[in-house]
Amino acid sequence: MIERYTLPEMGAIWSLENKFQKWLAVEIAVCEVHAEDGTIPNDALEQIKSKAAFTVERINEIEKTTDHDVIAFTTNLAENIGDAARFVHYGLTSSDVVDTANALLLKESCEILLSKIDALLEVLKRRAFEFKDTPQIGRTHGIHAEPTSFGMTFALWFAEMQRNKIRLERAKETISVGKISGAVGAFAHLDPDVEERVCKKLGIGYALVSTQVIQRDRYAEYLSTLAIIASSLEKFALQVRHWQRTEVREAQEKFKVGQKGSSAMPHKRNPIMSERICGMARTIRANSIVGLENVALWHERDISHSSAERIVLPDSSAALDYILAKTTSLLDGLVVYPENMLKNLNLTRGLIFSGQLLLALTQKGVSREDAYVLAQRNAMKVWDEGGEFRDLVLADEEIISALSIEEIERVFSYEHYLRNVSKVFDRVFG
Repeated sequence: MIERYTLPEMGAIWSLENKFQKWLAVEIAVCEVHAEDGTIPNDALEQIKSKAAFTVERINEIEKTTDHDVIAFTTNLAENIGDAARFVHYGLTSSDVVDTANALLLKESCEILLSKIDALLEVLKRRAFEFKDTPQIGRTHGIHAEPTSFGMTFALWFAEMQRNKIRLERAKETISVGKISGAVGAFAHLDPDVEERVCKKLGIGYALVSTQVIQRDRYAEYLSTLAIIASSLEKFALQVRHWQRTEVREAQEKFKVGQKGSSAMPHKRNPIMSERICGMARTIRANSIVGLENVALWHERDISHSSAERIVLPDSSAALDYILAKTTSLLDGLVVYPENMLKNLNLTRGLIFSGQLLLALTQKGVSREDAYVLAQRNAMKVWDEGGEFRDLVLADEEIISALSIEEIERVFSYEHYLRNVSKVFDRVFG
């Protein structure tokens, strides 16, 4: 991921320095288990642990000749370790190191992403309760439907992010496994017990069975989970973009002092952060397709997955980390205009109460079909001729014969639409 969209903590995880450090951690753990079993001498283990060192620059230099990064890595280690280096990578194949190290990198990435989700959940909960009793028009098909609570939107998003957290926790468990099973995964030169003990030392699980590589359905699950979370964030940001439209202006991104909206139009306040979140979500979703494509490999392995994973694993992790942070900041600083919400509620001159009128008439014994006709014919007059829906209802003799003035007044009340919000909040927030 380009530096512009990479936050420092996630960037450090996916740096070359940290990747090779994880490779070294795997190699050392294997040597420790071998020493415990007497496969390599204890003094060789101490020499390996004390002298094993590498530099990214030297590895890159060696790889120009070897055209193989793991061999370049072990060669660089051998240059520093000396004679005991013959015990490094003992019984291993490259994927034992790379895939097991990937488990460590992905596990650390999940921990950062989970902490970012927790931060977003806190903001969503706070803003939900802040606007719990704020009426806003609900929209379907982009058209005014019925009133709702503005806080309900944040409660909805909170529940969705809770599901996303569970998904990511599950994905973390799925990808936090290593394999130390050698070429083609048949344990020809190592006992399965070695794999189990190495992975335990590293704080991860182990694959019950593998080929020469960890099976890529695990990575596909991780990347697909990131894509789902990104899609949720895009959904939130898309709603902000709608709210910020000039004709709506019910809420908008915080516009800081010195910020510029347009190089040509000084008056502009554009939803640039929301649009950036939407754009980056597309990239994360696209990367999930690569993960799915990588599931099917030839026989015990090929390396068609390798080049793609060098891009999509760090890029998706960094991109989601970035837009999680930006979504949290966006919603934390969201500027809300309840007065514009009220103005928009009244745009259709009472038409949004037609459903409530329909139900009130059925309560008085009017058939649903007839009640619908009575409500709709007055609603259509408002659409086509103007006027206030309430005034037309009060002038309709058939409706007046079924409902009292007091009952009609109750029809045209926002309170009815907010009466069960607290019960919903109890279900969401406990």
